[in-house]
Parts: sequence; C-alpha cells; structure tokens
Amino acid sequence: MLSIKQIQVNKNPFILVVNSLISVVNPFISVVKEKKVKIIALQGSPKKKGNTAKILSWVEEELQSMGHEVESIHLGSKNINGCLACGKCKEKPDEPGCIQKDDAPAILENIITAKLLIFATPIYFWGVTAQLKALIDRTYSLYVNYHQPDHCSLLEGQHQALLATGGGPYENNAEPVFTAFGRLQKPHRSINAGELYIGQCSTPDNLDDDVKKRAVAFARKIAGGI
Repeated sequence: MLSIKQIQVNKNPFILVVNSLISVVNPFISVVKEKKVKIIALQGSPKKKGNTAKILSWVEEELQSMGHEVESIHLGSKNINGCLACGKCKEKPDEPGCIQKDDAPAILENIITAKLLIFATPIYFWGVTAQLKALIDRTYSLYVNYHQPDHCSLLEGQHQALLATGGGPYENNAEPVFTAFGRLQKPHRSINAGELYIGQCSTPDNLDDDVKKRAVAFARKIAGGI
C-alpha cells in the first residue's frame, strides 16, 4: 500500500514528465549499447612508432571513446609468409583453411570475428607495405567460388576501411592503393566503410592538430555505419 508521500510524488507533474522521458530514452540507450562492436586494425607499417602508427592511434582512441572494442595488430611483429597459391584452402569453405604454419591463420581467424576491419599502411612504391600485402594475399583463404553464383565469403557483410600515409601527394602516388582497396570488397563480399589519405608526412612529431581532426572525423565516419 502506497503512503501519502509516495502518492504525492507519483502525482507530481515534473516527476511524471521525467519518468515519461526515461521510458522513451531507455530503449534507445539499449540500442546504442548493442551497437558497440569489435574492431580490428591491421597496422601494416614496419615501424611501431611512425606516422601511420601515430595517426592510427588517434583513430583507435576515438573508436574506444565511442565504446567499441578495438584491437591493433602490428603485422611487422608477426611471421607472415606469402600465399603459395596451392588452393588447399578452398577445400575448407567454412573456415580459414590455409595450410601454412605461421602467424597468419590465427590472425585470419581473428579478423573474421570483427565487424569493422581497418587496413593501415604507408605508401611504398605506389602500393601497401610488404607486411600488409602478405596478409591481404592470405585472405584468399577466406572466400570460395569468386565470380560464381555460389560465391561466399567468411568476411561477408564486414565493414572495411583504409588509412594510408605518405610523403607525397595523393595524385600519381596513392591512387593505386585506393583503387586496389576498392576492389578488395568484391571477393570479400564486404562493405567499404571509408578511406583516408594523409600526405606530406615527415615525422610523427610534425603531425599537427589538423591531421588529428581528420583522423577523429575518419573514425566517426567508419564507425557510423556499423
């Protein structure tokens, strides 16, 4: 049985309005909480503290501030061989079936669990680094029957983003990397979440606030669709 004080509180117009707002907002809070996802960043630079690492750290910090789970993998610290093109992986369409015994299979097992995958690399000779390229080639084991009606991929529906850095401009320098990345989503059956190129890089200490703002805006963009 409610006391007189409890009845007065329940009939208070202000309390009633607040309770109504809470009932409206709570479902949206639940939805937001459910949208916090796993994100993996593939750090392709051989340098652990270079320009790419610095800019990527700003992206990761912003994603973490949004509540997402972010894991960064420095590929230069891993043993990743090139693809042998043996085709054995195609015999196991339900899992990464690569037969090589290096660090790549574990990384591949991990990245297929991510909702958002970030490829980060400096531009080396109009391409991604050897460290990142080796792993990209090994994702050949993550899909089967490309160009066929029954084409399927373990990365289907995953959002993928590209962060690239370089000492020069975008033109006549970075375009091939972004063209290749744009095509990568077809065999992966993934979604291009966004791309960012930061040029005219020298040293991490010279990366200014404008670059940081661009990195933060990039993080918000690529997380916006997941």
